[in-house]
Amino acid sequence: MIMPIVNIQVTREGTSPERDSITAEEKAALIKGVSELLLDVLNKPLESTFVVIEEVDTDNWGWGGLPALEYRRKVAAEKAATKE
Repeated sequence: MIMPIVNIQVTREGTSPERDSITAEEKAALIKGVSELLLDVLNKPLESTFVVIEEVDTDNWGWGGLPALEYRRKVAAEKAATKE
């Protein structure tokens, strides 16, 4: 039997201003949700599914050709400019 391994990468920042990472409860919910999805879609038993969550510093994350925080500032500035 093939055992699925799911890798989830998230930026290391919290879902609210006072936190700097996702919580253990949020991680547990991700693990449960992904495992149940593989059970429902591929009929893979929960006990054969491995889920790895990796938190990546925002300095090591980027898109649109820019580091993540710089990209977010650019998008926010563009949105603010279109509202004026």
